[in-house]
Amino acid sequence: MRIHVPAALAALLLGLFVPIVLVGAEPARAAAIFLEVNPSTVPVGDELGLRASCDDNLKAATVTSGLFGTVTVAPQYGFLTATVRVPSGARPGDYQAELRCPDGHTTVATIHVVAKVEPARGPATGGGGTAPGRNAPVLIGGGLAVIAAGVVLGAVSLRRRWLG
Repeated sequence: MRIHVPAALAALLLGLFVPIVLVGAEPARAAAIFLEVNPSTVPVGDELGLRASCDDNLKAATVTSGLFGTVTVAPQYGFLTATVRVPSGARPGDYQAELRCPDGHTTVATIHVVAKVEPARGPATGGGGTAPGRNAPVLIGGGLAVIAAGVVLGAVSLRRRWLG
């Protein structure tokens, strides 16, 4: 009996690797459990979005934080979502938000709260030639004078054309 070497080698390799692949296989989970905060760094008084996922995203879950209390994340577009506002009295720092799924699974995300800073004035971006001030009346008057001169020259040229 003659054995074909490539076929025997393929059968040997298949016999060695198939059991390893089958032993290491684990059943796939339906969905990962996570909690996303967007944006993760937020000024005091601004809103932030919560996006979460549990094993069953058809049932609402809760997110609890020392920053905003307890919020229900409801199913929307395949995820659990909600929007919350950082209270204006919150102190800057890091806060934990905990997702609690209906089946008891939990996960945590961090929210970074920063102080809200309002600029005192706009940025210095030029000489301010168009800004109102001492030059504004001169610019407006000059523009009106140029328009009036254009109207007068137009009328003179039309009159010359009519007179021949």
